[in-house]
Amino acid sequence: MKGNKQRLVIAEDHTILREGLRALLASDSNLQIVGEAEDGREAIQCVEKLLPDLLLIDLSMPKINGIAAIKDVKKRYPQTKIAVLTVHKAEEYILAALQAGAEGYILKDATHDELLIAIRHVLDGQTYLSPGISKKIIEGYLENKTSAEIDPAWNRLTQREREILKMIAEGYKNKEVAETLCISLKTVEKHRANLMKKLDLHNTAELTVFALEKGLVVR
Repeated sequence: MKGNKQRLVIAEDHTILREGLRALLASDSNLQIVGEAEDGREAIQCVEKLLPDLLLIDLSMPKINGIAAIKDVKKRYPQTKIAVLTVHKAEEYILAALQAGAEGYILKDATHDELLIAIRHVLDGQTYLSPGISKKIIEGYLENKTSAEIDPAWNRLTQREREILKMIAEGYKNKEVAETLCISLKTVEKHRANLMKKLDLHNTAELTVFALEKGLVVR
């Protein structure tokens, strides 16, 4: 019955992939694609307008990245389930997505059947991680915990400061950080100054090296 279908929004910046996902998911009679987005900001707007049961979103999105979009959606529309579909296998991406509020994390090399199983799990209120990811999560958690215990400076950083540190190490300028996180340039500059003070670091290069050492950025 059409009225009983679970309503989905697909957020993917590559048109051909988005169209492919729509075709694949449309084959399931229990699912209905009610909206599509090609960037993070549009994904948030789609959820605001359509209030879907599930948002399927990539992490590498223009304007507002996937992590920031997930946080925003979960803060304002907690009833919408979120499943990430991405190529990123590194534990920092997985942990960041789950901490932001995603209930599912699926790799883009998943089969059609696995994707449908993952979506059903998330819609049923369960957490779904692609095979092999669970081990990465445990290893990453233990490594981060040990790192925090032996490094008081790292332990003092707030989640927002860590997020900005990661973006600085990835090459984002202050203005780009502000636009991506939807905060003011002045706020970014304040966070950056706090980072340098807490870590006793003095320039972008030193911040980048520190981020690499902590596994925030994969090179």
